[in-house]
Amino acid sequence: MSTIVAISTAPGIGGIGIVRMSGKDCFMILNKIFKPINNSKEKGYTIKYGKIYDGDELIDEVLVSYFISPKSYTTENMCEINSHGGMIVMQKILELCLKNGAELAEPGEFTKRAFLNGRIDLTQAEAVIDVINSKTDKEAEASVGQLEGKLSRKIEEIRRDLLEGMANIEVSIDYPEYDVEEVTNNELLEILERNEKRLDDLEKTFVNGKILKEGIKTAIIGIPNAGKSSLLNSILNEDRAIVTEVEGTTRDTIEEFISVKGIPFKIIDTAGIRETEDTVEKIGVKKSMEIAQKSDLIIAIFDTSRKLSEEDKKIIDFIKNKNAIIVLNKIDIINESFDKNVFNELNKKIVWLSTKTEEGINELLDEMYEQVSTDEIKNDGEILVINTRHKSLIIKARESLRKAVEAIKSGMPIDIISIYIKGILEELGKITGETVTDDIINEIFSMLCLGK
Repeated sequence: MSTIVAISTAPGIGGIGIVRMSGKDCFMILNKIFKPINNSKEKGYTIKYGKIYDGDELIDEVLVSYFISPKSYTTENMCEINSHGGMIVMQKILELCLKNGAELAEPGEFTKRAFLNGRIDLTQAEAVIDVINSKTDKEAEASVGQLEGKLSRKIEEIRRDLLEGMANIEVSIDYPEYDVEEVTNNELLEILERNEKRLDDLEKTFVNGKILKEGIKTAIIGIPNAGKSSLLNSILNEDRAIVTEVEGTTRDTIEEFISVKGIPFKIIDTAGIRETEDTVEKIGVKKSMEIAQKSDLIIAIFDTSRKLSEEDKKIIDFIKNKNAIIVLNKIDIINESFDKNVFNELNKKIVWLSTKTEEGINELLDEMYEQVSTDEIKNDGEILVINTRHKSLIIKARESLRKAVEAIKSGMPIDIISIYIKGILEELGKITGETVTDDIINEIFSMLCLGK
């Protein structure tokens, strides 16, 4: 493989920037541009202080970390040049590496080499993407668990069990004179039923894994000027949405993520729901109702400073059979004509608050957490399937497993049963990368950034 190089830190100005290089010619290229204060031989897990030169021109003073094959991220010789964080400096160092024989890395190529060289499997490589993209502590925790190989070990446990059953099948096929097919079938049935439960348990965790990865889709709905945008700003603790006294200011949706006790919520501020002749606003109102219909949670907000309108009553009717929290806003200026008793029949949690004084905001956040939190999410150390690709393959493996069970129970020949079991093993192998195609591998690693 060629020697690759890339800037590993995010674009922009920072205190430190890192240029990463990996490959058999890594140190040869480095020695052409780096003059260390200490000229001792390279040692793994050491750092040298020195300066980067382009000929006689000083580029920067740097620290270089050394990683000797096979004890590196890629299992190849690697170095990381820690320079000052300006883009000009890092770009110059990158260009020097390229000029002296390195090739620019593709997105995710360092992690791809770690996979191809056997240091990590595909689930761990995908976990790198999830760790980088984590939006909450719990999502990061689940991703790190996968990075450590928790899911891989569970999949390998199932595969080993099935391979043992396959070995018995091979014996039965190769030595039919011993007439052990009935014993083999009984053992296989036990193995298959045991692993069907394991696959079922893994698939069930995807609901909670999906929550951690994509967030609880939460729509804020209400009539114009009920305080939807003000509520969004209060939850985010920033002026994200425009707030005015003019009704219908919000024409389109505004989406933001927040973390409530480690659970991500995708908060969507929607257009005020009302009858309107304004074409653009009408589209916004329609979109608001569609989003609310598909949301995991609805925050229905009502203005306590005035009587309930017909639009308010339509919203009340809409949320009757929905997972919803009722927010009664503007408690600092409650109108005596506001009928709070209407909400008592809904059997929904009611939160009284003021977006102006922010009284009640913490109570709302607590209630949002209680509405969606589950034992599985709360449990520490739980294996969670957070990747859609993994879920799809687990489902396919389980389908093949059920066909194998049906084949045994219907008395089909042992070699037919083995075809289904091989199908299970192939689908599980796609999860860890043992039987995956090059196209899938390339697609997965292209999702990573340059330098990772």
